[in-house]
This record gives sequence, structure tokens and C-alpha cells, in this order.
Amino acid sequence: MRRICLTLCALLVVSGASGARRPAAVKPAPVRVACVGNSITYGMLVEDRERNCYPAVLGRMLGAGYDVRNFGHSGATLLNKGHNPYTKTKEYAEAIAFRPDIVVIHLGINDTDPRNWPNFRDEFIPDYAALIESFREANPAAKVYICRMTPIPHRHRRFKAGTRDWHHQIQEAIERVAASQRTGLIDLEPVLKDRPELLPDAVHPNVEGARLLAEEIYRALTGDYGKLRMSPAYTDRMVLQRGMVTRIGGRANAGRLVTVTVADTVRRAKSGRLRFGQIAASDTVTAGADGWWEVRLPLEEPMLSGVLAIATGDTVALYRDVAVGEVWIAAGQSNMSWPVARAAERAEARPTGRIRLFRADPTFADERGRLDSTELARLNRLDYIRNPQGWVSGSDTAAVEEFSAVAWFFGQMLADSLGAGVPVGLIEISLGGAPAEAFVSRRILEDDPALVDVLYDWRNNEMAQDWVRGVIRGNLEGVKNPLQRHFFEPAYLYESRVAPLAAGYDAEGVIWYQGESNAHNAELHERLFPAVVRSFREAFDKAIPMPFYFVQLSSLNRPSWPHFRDSQRRLEERLHGWDDVHMVVSSDLGDSTDVHPRYKKPIGERLALWALHKQSPWYHSPKVKGTLYNGRGTVNVYFDQPLTASDGEALRTFELAGEDGIFYPATAEIDSICRAVRVSSPDVEDPYTIRYGWQPFTRANLCGTGPHKLPVSTFEIPVFRE
Repeated sequence: MRRICLTLCALLVVSGASGARRPAAVKPAPVRVACVGNSITYGMLVEDRERNCYPAVLGRMLGAGYDVRNFGHSGATLLNKGHNPYTKTKEYAEAIAFRPDIVVIHLGINDTDPRNWPNFRDEFIPDYAALIESFREANPAAKVYICRMTPIPHRHRRFKAGTRDWHHQIQEAIERVAASQRTGLIDLEPVLKDRPELLPDAVHPNVEGARLLAEEIYRALTGDYGKLRMSPAYTDRMVLQRGMVTRIGGRANAGRLVTVTVADTVRRAKSGRLRFGQIAASDTVTAGADGWWEVRLPLEEPMLSGVLAIATGDTVALYRDVAVGEVWIAAGQSNMSWPVARAAERAEARPTGRIRLFRADPTFADERGRLDSTELARLNRLDYIRNPQGWVSGSDTAAVEEFSAVAWFFGQMLADSLGAGVPVGLIEISLGGAPAEAFVSRRILEDDPALVDVLYDWRNNEMAQDWVRGVIRGNLEGVKNPLQRHFFEPAYLYESRVAPLAAGYDAEGVIWYQGESNAHNAELHERLFPAVVRSFREAFDKAIPMPFYFVQLSSLNRPSWPHFRDSQRRLEERLHGWDDVHMVVSSDLGDSTDVHPRYKKPIGERLALWALHKQSPWYHSPKVKGTLYNGRGTVNVYFDQPLTASDGEALRTFELAGEDGIFYPATAEIDSICRAVRVSSPDVEDPYTIRYGWQPFTRANLCGTGPHKLPVSTFEIPVFRE
């Protein structure tokens, strides 16, 4: 007893000697995080799994205040009647006993097995709800996040046997579960959707893929999305698209208030706050749980120079000398890439500050040589927009001469027609030799029953042109990685250029000059081209479909080109109901031996006429309205415009064929009263088919009478017989 009293007295003396010292703070218990899932969570195929699986990486990112544990079980299904229910595993029991404060669930991949989803799909939502409730019962304070699944690429052995469609259906079910059960929702599909090389077996991520998953989950749990991130199109001297609703968006830390302001001037006060002059438009929005935010500003009035400020409280992005005007995307392959400096009309390019240029310089696009390790790594990271200058003024002669000639002359005519007060922004994302499929989104390719096949063994796939495959083989010679990316790979230019630029950025429309690398297979291109249009429109998320104007291939001595040009003509007719998908004719400006005709100004201006079509009655080439056989060996071909011969000479290159399908040269005369051409041939008494300009390199000379004398497209059409 005396010993206890002495001890107490000693403690009191010590306490008194130290003054009013506070008791040592009790270290809080770490936040318990349970990572629930299947083999992806477990870390199958991840090298040094225990260190590099995504839960382990997540634990290091969260730090000492968190206890992150891996409760993944390979092959587990969410469905309780599935072939391997997660709720029957020891990992599930251990996860419940852990009583986690945070639960991250990534299940569903194995439910795409034909043993599961087709039979028990109706039980998926209730089974998921019961799983969530079991964790809430274990810890009523638990915060639950469920994940939209990682992707299953086309290489999966059952992709076209149901897996693709069931994966989509399960993703939708997961979204419904998140909404009804009021859980957090983490979208893991886009993390790896554009990175198929990180899924070696078409299911399981490798070390890099696991790290990316951990980063996305970390961001979702903490709301830390790296402050403010914008499209590469956001730089000083940028052009914003004018309109009633101009889209401006990006990514910020979750829950942050984001204020977007467009004004004529700005200065920073002594307090550090921004002081704006006359404000053109401003709005504030809260970044979502996934960090994404977007405003739609009314910017109907053009602006020659102003400022764009995006403020989040902890970050201010200030862009100076910003214009508001017309923004157009120039895409395609080498004829769109062809620079002003090498065009026949180089001297007619007039540098002007009213046009601003952004060029996605590929840095490398070698047609023959092997790519080095640095270039290969860049391709795998989708690092294919390099523009250290950002937007540059069109008054810079050197920048103009390096820029696309077709795009420049398009912009020059646009600027002249719109007036001095309307700036024009041109973004060039073309690439020499690029096939159309490189500009199509992976989701659109995968979901199309025919186009999905262009993805398989794309290095050697005979759906691609021989020349394209030759470039790929030369660039990747000696590369051992079977999943190495390449700029001609299907979907690659969409993933590395179109989508990053379009994220939170608006443009008026697209001008497109491509087809040389697809002319070997017009039938395939007829499916690819609408997919290109759809990909651009979905990327830019326009409420009204954005205009898409394309160039028909010119004349060249390649046998497949007449059929391909006619296919493009029919595509325009078929897509007429798509709102503003139109074609310009270039067959009168070709070169018989060179795939790169040097006359680019007329092509750019013909595209500009479509962009300005509300201001001019002569904006498109004459089009065939129909044919009629008069019963006396003569066919009338009717057009929608008055006609003439471009050179004042007799009409050339018309042909007729009878029921036997053999074509013979025909004479043709213009009937000005009927806006028609009368065609006949002494060799064809009973014509069934008529064609015009049906030579790879054609001297066809029929055109409209308007000020630009726009040429008529080459064609092959049946003769209508009453």
C-alpha cells in the first residue's frame, strides 16, 4: 500500500515539475481499406505480385495512415450462382472479419463467362446489393466504392462469342447498383481501354497497368486528381469556338469549385486576386467525384484578343491573348499534311494574325526506318502530340509554310469571308500515310461486327493496305513486344490525338482529306468512313452534329481509284441525313504519277465554300439528280445546277453500256434549259449504265457555271427506264 502511495506521489511531483503538460496524443488507428475482387485485384500475371498488385501500390500511395489489404480471389464471380462465387471464398470471410472502413469492389469480369451471365443475369443486381450490405453490416460506417470493370479487349478468345456484349451489359448493371445502393463509383474501364498493351492476356493488367489502376482508385478515394488538367489545345494564343454554348472543361480535384471567365483584360491585384476588365462570359461549376467538370459559356460574339482564366481555389490557369472565333480540325493523311511551302500556290498564302495555328507535330513518322526505344516507349504512352509552341500566330511566315496547305487556304478564305473581326483557329492532326481506321475509336471498332476484324493481328492484317503493313513492319523490325503500339494501328490516332485534344474543348467542324491508304478496299472504307465521322463527333460531344467536310480522291494512275471515288460519292449521298457531311471534288487537279498533287489552294477553298454555304449559292459541285432513257438511244442525265465545260471544249469521258455491261465511248451535249447532259453512243442501242470520268487519271471537264466552276464528280449510275 505504501509503495502504491509513493508511486502516486512521485507521479504528481513529476507532473507538477513539468507544468501543465498535456497527456501524449493517442495515435489514431489506421483507416482499414479492403480491396475486394478477382484475379485482377489479386495480381495475377503481375511481376512481384505482393509488391506490385494494385492494392499494394495503393497502400504505398495512401501512406502510413491506411491499412490496405488485398482480398482478391482468382476466378471469383459476383453472382452467387456463378461458377465460383466470391461470397463462398475465404477471402470474403476474411474481408468481412477485417471490418473495413473503406471497401473497393472490382467484380464482374468472370461473370462474362457463358456459364454465368446468360443464365443468372437477373440475379446480378440483387447479389451485388447483398454483398454491399454485408460489408455495411460488418461496419455500419464503412464507405463502399464499386468499380466499373476494366476492359476486355478484342483479343479475348470469347470476345465475339458474347463476352463483348455481356461486358457492356454488366457495366450498365454496375452503374445501376451504384445509384440504387448509394455507393461511390470508380470507372476503371477508361484507365486501360486505350492501353491494350498493358493487358497481355486480354484480361489481366501487367505491372504498369496495375499501377494505373492504383492511381485511379487513389484519386477516387482522396479526390486528388492532380489539381487542374486541360486539353493540350489550351495554351496562350488559343482560339475558343464562338457559339451560344461553348464547351470548356477539364479535370480538377474532386469537389472543387471551378470558375471559368473569359474577359478582355486581366490584372492581378496586390491581394493576389484577379481583376477582370469587361467580362464576356463566366460560370462556376463543381468538379464531380471523378474530377471532371464542364461549363458551357455563351460566347456568341467574336474576340480578337482576351484572357481565359480557370480558377479552382488552389490553382489558377491563365491563358493570354485568347481569341474567340471559328475553330476547325484538319485531319487525314499526307495530302492534308502537305505543307504550304511545297504547294504550287505558296506565293498566294498571306500570313495574317487573324488566323492561328496549332499543329500536332508527330516528331517522327518514318516510312521505312526502325523506331528507337525512346520512340517506341512514347508510342506506348500515347505521347503523340508534341507542340512546345502551343498556338502560334498566322503572321509567322515560317509557321505558315510548315502548316497544311489545304487547311491554310481553307482558313484564309474563311477569314476573308467572315471579316476582320472573326479570328480563325486551325488545328492540324493529319499524318502522312495514316489509314482511316487509325482515327476511329476502339469502342466503335470493337462494337461493329465487321470493323472489329481490323483490330486482329493488325501488323499483318490483310484488311490494311500493303504499303501500310510495310511501314509497320519496317518501323517495328526486331521489336519483341507483340503488343507494341504504332501510329498506323487501328484506333491509335484517335486515342493519342483526337480524344486528348477534344477533352473539354470545342471546334466548329472537321475538314478531312484521306483515302489513299484505303483505296484498295472501297467496300471496307464504306464502313470505316462513317465510323470516322462518328468518332470525331462523339469525341467533341457536340449537341448538334459537327460539320464534316471531306475531299474525294484526285486523279492518279492507280486502277482502283475510279471505284473508290465513286464509293466516296455514294457515301456522301448515303450520309446526307447525317447533317453536314459533304464532299468536295478534286479529280480535276490530280497528277497522273504523283499521289501528292501540288495544287492545294482550290481544294482548301472548296472546303471553305461548304463552311460558308449559307453565304453563297454556289458552294458545291453539281450533283446528279437522275437519269432517263428517251427510247431512242439517248440518255438524259439531270443535275441540280446549270452546267458548262471547264475548258470550253466538247464534253469528254462519258461512256454507255448495254445490258451486257461493256462500256463504249459516248458523245455528250449540255441541255442548258433542262440542266441536263444528253449522252449517246452508236455502239449502244439500248443503254443500261452510264459513267463519267471513269479513268484513274481523268481528263473529265464537266463543271458548274458558278464563279468557282466546281467540277462534277466522276460517277457510274444506272439508267432509269420508264
